[in-house]
Amino acid sequence: MSKVLIIGAGGVGHVVAHKCAMVPEVFSEILLASRTVSKCETIAASVREKTGRTIETAVIDADNAAETAALIRRFGPKIVINVALPYQDLTIMDACLETGVDYLDTANYEPPDEARFEYKWQWAYQDRFREKCLMALLGSGFDPGVTNVFCAYAQKHLFDEIHELDIIDCNAGDHGQPFATNFNPEINIREITQRGRYWERGEWVETDPLSWRMSYDFPEGIGPRDCYLMYHEELESLVQNIRGLKRARFWMTFSQNYLNHLKVLENVGMTAIEPVDYNGQKIVPLQFLRAVLPEPGSLGPLTRGRTCIGCVMKGVKDGRPVRKYIYNICSHEEAYREVGSQAISYTTGVPAMIGAMMMLTGKWRGEGVFNMEELDPDPFMEQLNRHGLPWVVRDL
Repeated sequence: MSKVLIIGAGGVGHVVAHKCAMVPEVFSEILLASRTVSKCETIAASVREKTGRTIETAVIDADNAAETAALIRRFGPKIVINVALPYQDLTIMDACLETGVDYLDTANYEPPDEARFEYKWQWAYQDRFREKCLMALLGSGFDPGVTNVFCAYAQKHLFDEIHELDIIDCNAGDHGQPFATNFNPEINIREITQRGRYWERGEWVETDPLSWRMSYDFPEGIGPRDCYLMYHEELESLVQNIRGLKRARFWMTFSQNYLNHLKVLENVGMTAIEPVDYNGQKIVPLQFLRAVLPEPGSLGPLTRGRTCIGCVMKGVKDGRPVRKYIYNICSHEEAYREVGSQAISYTTGVPAMIGAMMMLTGKWRGEGVFNMEELDPDPFMEQLNRHGLPWVVRDL
């Protein structure tokens, strides 16, 4: 039984708090902290209603490493689960190093003034965590996260070598709004409007944003959907850790309505991340857009349908060609009934809880900075089935 500090009270933090509270034999005490403590208190009330457990709340400025370290010292957790903004990853890692506490996040660090999705800043902490005998687990969400574990599981059990990988993320849900994003609009739009990139024959190949499209027929009645090639950070570590990989790509589905709105917003400058002067104040257009779009947490009761996220892999086993598809399908309505969130937050928050469980129970242990595929996939895959994200392996 261990104390856990969760930093971040958005949609994912909501799920992580509920799911940790449902496993009291691992998470004995929970502190939820955010810049806006009222959000923490709302989540704590929901946790108490749904699980009967009381969790603590606190205010924190996670941009301030000293303040973060002070809160860690006061509460004394065994691990910090960081589901705050990705701009804050490094200060929270610094605070963990200062206080001797393990670290976990769901998304790579991003510099605020540049849309860059790379692990180099966090990988640079490898020696510092190793010297302190601490563990930092990066990207313990779904993608990145579960998709990395799917690849590790396939490499361990289904293939001798994986040669081609396509990670495909489909949200076949509908929230009924003209335009909204299912997680932080600022992070979502930065990610989507960057140039695409994929790995082939030992090098990165760049594409214009959302310029490559394919149709994929998703299983269990979801059917065909248009998917667009993007760059996603898990590719950076997977190409280093999966044997024999010759090509790796990431695809995501978008409706034409979403793309039309996004193009209009781009054309009028609302997706820009460079500050502009307005009435003597510096305003970042994308941050203003985030403020006027629907709060992602408000979409939970409105969203219907399912997500389907998985890995299509081609390779060899015992000298024969093999093609497999490992995927999870998650219902927006069922996620909302369980924890009060839609499936996008749910599929990120559940793996964060499981990753922390792996570390606290000693199933995953190491000194330094780790990506998910570097660890034994079997206990994690087992817990996915137990905690609401069952997976399927299909021959193709």
